[in-house]
Amino acid sequence: MPQVSVKNKLVESAEDVFRRQGFNGASVQDITSAAGVPKGSFYNHFESKQALAVEIVRRYARGANFAALGGDGPALERLRGHFAAMLDRTRDTGVEFGCLLGTFAGESSSAGDQVRTAVREILDDWTENVARTVREGQEAGEITSARPARTLAAFLIDSFEGATLRAKAIGDQSLVAEQLEIALGALRP
Repeated sequence: MPQVSVKNKLVESAEDVFRRQGFNGASVQDITSAAGVPKGSFYNHFESKQALAVEIVRRYARGANFAALGGDGPALERLRGHFAAMLDRTRDTGVEFGCLLGTFAGESSSAGDQVRTAVREILDDWTENVARTVREGQEAGEITSARPARTLAAFLIDSFEGATLRAKAIGDQSLVAEQLEIALGALRP
């Protein structure tokens, strides 16, 4: 049976600790205890908690499913499919902990420049992926052209992230889908 590396244990455990406690609430000791490794081993793999957080944010972004955005069919349906997949991902990891990206975005001002930069880059990439589908919908006359595609994409993402934050606070994920329907409806011409 292959051994799991200490670095992978730290990353896996830290993601869970950050979800539960947030960046500021999690200590290196919390992370190493959850991973079952000595605290000193942390610094063999990461220069700081911030560096570990950046790796986790980037890994989280690599796991995002953009397939629905590039599929066939009406743009609004592809957008609905994309955000439904994102909601499923949040549900799978625990809606009570919200979206990991939203957790880090909420703490980015105090988590440091590296984390803030990583979150911004990932949000920019996500926005561009969504904007591409919005543009296609605009060209087909399915989505309003009253605002630029990138602005509408940011609106959809912000609506989703805001709804997942509210769901985290009240423990009810059903409103995320409802908010998404309202946001998608606002895109109609």
